[in-house]
Amino acid sequence: MVDLKNQEKSGFSDVQRAARLSIAPMMDWTDRHCRYLHRLLSRNTLLYTEMVTSPALVRGGALHLLDFNASEHPVALQLGGSDPAELAEAARLGAEAGYDEINLNVGCPSDRVQSGLFGAVLMENPALVARCVSAMRAAVDVDVTVKCRIGVDDQNPEEILPEFLARVIATGCTRVSIHARKAWLQGLSPKENRDIPPLDYPLVHRMKELFPNLHISVNGGITTLDEAEAFLDAGLDGVMIGRSAYHSPADILCQADRRIYGDGADTTPEEAVRAMVPYIEAHLDGGGRLHQITRHMLGLFAGRPGARIWRRTLSEGVSKPGADVSLVLEALDQIETLAQTREAV
Repeated sequence: MVDLKNQEKSGFSDVQRAARLSIAPMMDWTDRHCRYLHRLLSRNTLLYTEMVTSPALVRGGALHLLDFNASEHPVALQLGGSDPAELAEAARLGAEAGYDEINLNVGCPSDRVQSGLFGAVLMENPALVARCVSAMRAAVDVDVTVKCRIGVDDQNPEEILPEFLARVIATGCTRVSIHARKAWLQGLSPKENRDIPPLDYPLVHRMKELFPNLHISVNGGITTLDEAEAFLDAGLDGVMIGRSAYHSPADILCQADRRIYGDGADTTPEEAVRAMVPYIEAHLDGGGRLHQITRHMLGLFAGRPGARIWRRTLSEGVSKPGADVSLVLEALDQIETLAQTREAV
């Protein structure tokens, strides 16, 4: 299991090295509780926040959105916005909060994001993206990166993606993550945009050939460590995994340190559950609710015997009066008892 007690930011893990494998920023999913759990499973993987909008931080003063546990390092803050000055101020706030990287969202296709003129719609305005990145880089000393799509709507990715990346590189940005699908801003829902537009991995590889000094991570449709290793072996610098890492975190993260970074032993979900106990207790003591944490733990044993029992115990018990960390330990005991029974047969 990853030891978080003495994990310091300085010297702990170079963020570019960490970007060999990252967990994608996902709205409503990759909150601080989710990231704490993921860090218990992998010491090295780069973690991302949910997208935080620059207006929320700068105009709304919602600095609580920047809260994170020091053990989460290396951890990146993803910002959404389109005003260079406002993004620069939001980036400064993120850097002061201690984030290792500030990432600009140029990939989210939701209607709410479009109406605010940020996210994937910015693929239509690479000059504005360049001004935003330049302003952010001038405001902070940490890495400023971009997460984008290969294009939107009727754009030709073969034409627009090289121009987009060239403008980003001209700002001094050295790392991008490319979701290898178009985003259809008209006609598809955000959910449909995650699956329906076809993946174009070869285009991402061609961008690496065209811009060899740019650190490129590929995102979209990647579900296993085997696939991640194949992309790295083929010359890409990093792999970003989203939903699979959330729904089956142990499958992605428990072997990541050894296989992706050549560093450390494999972890187990059982160890992670035990390590979560004091974290959960502290959260409840501070007035938090058990569900806020356990909802991120439901997939820990996905694909293993007892996974259904684990999910059912947590899902049904979490809403009962007085539910506390003993529910998590009860669910873990059922998993371990089942494993012992199977071994004895």
